[in-house]
Amino acid sequence: PAMLPGRAPGPLDGGWGWVVVFGAFVSMGFAYAFPKGVAIFFKEIQDFFGTSYSEVAWVSSIMLATTYGAGPISSILVNRYGSRPVVMFGGLLCGVGMVSAAFCTSILQLYICVGFITGFGLALNLQPSVIIIGKYFLKRRPIANGLAMAGSPVMLCTLAPLNQFLFDNFGWRGSFLILGAILLNCCVAGALFRPIGAATGSVKTQATEKGKDTLKEEVTKDAMEMSSPMNVPRETKTEEEGGKDCCEKINRYLDFSLFKHRGFLIYLIGNVLMFLGFFAPIVFLAPYAKHIGIDEYSAAFLLSILAIVDMIARPTTGIIANSKWVRPRIQYFFSFSIAFNGACHLLCPLASGYTGLVVYSIFFGLAFGMVCAMLFETLMDLVGAARFTSAVGLVTIAECCTILLGPPIGGTLIDTFGDYKYMFIKCGAVMVLAGTFLFIMNYYNYRMLAKEEKKKKAEEEDPKSVRTENEGRNNWNKEIVRDGPEMEPLREEQEGLKKEANGT
Repeated sequence: PAMLPGRAPGPLDGGWGWVVVFGAFVSMGFAYAFPKGVAIFFKEIQDFFGTSYSEVAWVSSIMLATTYGAGPISSILVNRYGSRPVVMFGGLLCGVGMVSAAFCTSILQLYICVGFITGFGLALNLQPSVIIIGKYFLKRRPIANGLAMAGSPVMLCTLAPLNQFLFDNFGWRGSFLILGAILLNCCVAGALFRPIGAATGSVKTQATEKGKDTLKEEVTKDAMEMSSPMNVPRETKTEEEGGKDCCEKINRYLDFSLFKHRGFLIYLIGNVLMFLGFFAPIVFLAPYAKHIGIDEYSAAFLLSILAIVDMIARPTTGIIANSKWVRPRIQYFFSFSIAFNGACHLLCPLASGYTGLVVYSIFFGLAFGMVCAMLFETLMDLVGAARFTSAVGLVTIAECCTILLGPPIGGTLIDTFGDYKYMFIKCGAVMVLAGTFLFIMNYYNYRMLAKEEKKKKAEEEDPKSVRTENEGRNNWNKEIVRDGPEMEPLREEQEGLKKEANGT
């Protein structure tokens, strides 16, 4: 429907917001599922270029690491230009990356085209989608976010068999061309992200946003005053001031004081360790199935099974984690799900035949969904909503390294031993270790927090008693002072008596 000029695109918490959720569903789905879906082609690419497992695994790794690591850049761009152009540009990059990958003649060129270009395009799809949902939804935000996040398993479900079908009909080069065209749909998804302007907002939107806006205005005013002492108009800023502004922006996104936060450090160390074994099993699941003689479609179907279970596991975990029994101790639940994930990988080598792998995929999907559902919730629980954006930025930058190294280390193990089981054992062991570390350290953190709380309470009560003593003393002094003039005749009398006594 045609919108009236100066009116909002529908009210907050609904209306056009649901179209935005659909857009986010598409763009986030591609961003999360695509690096895992590409794994279908690995065995064939490996044979084509005559490379090792670890060399091919770098393609997925670089892609995942770029998608995660470019998060802060994406945030800065969204703040500068808004969600719509950023997502559309990201979609364009994804398409260009995959189409150019179809003409690659070496594995190194694949790293650049699929890894960096497509990876960066996906990063530009991810962050703006999360941000725009926050702008359109207030009360129903958890539902909206949940629906958008469902894009990841739904896309993985469809991409795995689709990729296999494309490969059978068009080979890997033809498939990359078609996938490039499919990824251009992210541009369409981005086009749906109609910006909400302060002036064009409806009355309802303005009412809820007014408080935020005034605060934002004050902050930007302060920032402007700080960055330009003479209050120069924005356009005529010197380069130096632009640089200063940039530094300020970076400081606003990445609050480095978080490194003094005990809970944040525990979370960071546990997560960085966990990501060493988090993505490798997904990347190698289909190639492993093909390796033990299972046909291609059944191998691709394992990823679909994993995705379907993941789809059910995420909202269920969210509901359980939100219950009054689990919520106060959500960190323990998170630690358990990581260790449970590790246990699945440790048991995977015991799975013989297709049935065993199906069972493994079901449990892996469940464990994977549990971890994904609580990944950010636990971080928010530790650092609070105010410092959350900054914390996510720092965590994703730190995780980049281990996300990058996980699959190639797995690939090296496969190359060295000629068997997949050592890769699964490595991933399982690392994740069990990470889960145990988080469990013990969170127990210690909860204990320390309780102690600090006690101490604070004691301190709050202590000054009261000191204060009352001081007040008493002051009052007593005051009384003496107050009594002064009234007591004067008595004193004079006493002095007179003394004098008389001395005289006599």
